[in-house]
Amino acid sequence: MQIVDTARYPLAAPGSDAWERVVARTRTELRELGCSVLPEFILPSSREALRREGAGVAPLAYYDVEETNVYNIAFDDGLPAEHPGRIVMQRSNAFVPRDRIPTDSVIHRLYIDPSFVRFVAACFELPELHELADPLSGLVLNVVQPGMEHPWHFDTNEFTVSMLTQEPEEGGVFEYCPNIRSASAENFGAVRSVLTGADRSPVRALTLRPGDLQLFKGRYALHRVSAVRGATARHSAIFAYSERPGVMGSVARTRQLFGRVLPAHRDAERNAVRVDQLLD
Repeated sequence: MQIVDTARYPLAAPGSDAWERVVARTRTELRELGCSVLPEFILPSSREALRREGAGVAPLAYYDVEETNVYNIAFDDGLPAEHPGRIVMQRSNAFVPRDRIPTDSVIHRLYIDPSFVRFVAACFELPELHELADPLSGLVLNVVQPGMEHPWHFDTNEFTVSMLTQEPEEGGVFEYCPNIRSASAENFGAVRSVLTGADRSPVRALTLRPGDLQLFKGRYALHRVSAVRGATARHSAIFAYSERPGVMGSVARTRQLFGRVLPAHRDAERNAVRVDQLLD
């Protein structure tokens, strides 16, 4: 079954005029805004399967409502009183790990498709991308139940690929602040101003629809999903790739998100190398 609208997004025709136009537009938006949305990426005929498959695995999500901060670090790190890391938020979203997602599902088939991976790499101006070696966090379904939210945070990966699979009745808006920090500058003052509501001028809001593909530079962009309202949960697939092969999540972050770790996570952490010196 064909699932992507290849008339608009010709994944199997790299170098064609249509492919180059889409890639060029996406690159421009990523450079200027840190985010690009490819609307109606999934064909209408596949969107109900997309929704149904997500709803089927959503009950397998790991839930752990907890107090956190924007950097997902401990509160007892001796931070100054005005530091944004001292602002307490509640994280109440949940994740279904890759090993609970059927391999014949729409999102899994898309995640491993070579033409899709090649297209995403081109959009991010990278020579190639690799699936995460992590058996839990490579592909996940993010579940935000009514009354819950995914609070302000930064991603641990420089870029993120995601797709809404089920929209809520109300709320669940994706908000982000592009390039509010860099690899060399945390910009704590601006981050704190957004968290406290003192300055919302950096905040952009996106209306996403099921089947839209979102490419996002989340390492340097503060972002969140606002509280979901109504009777329907918000579901979104997150496709995790890396510029180098063999990438695994940290033990602490994996346990936080999934409630468990595997021997492979402990083995990988002993040989982990940081790519920047940011707080998180």
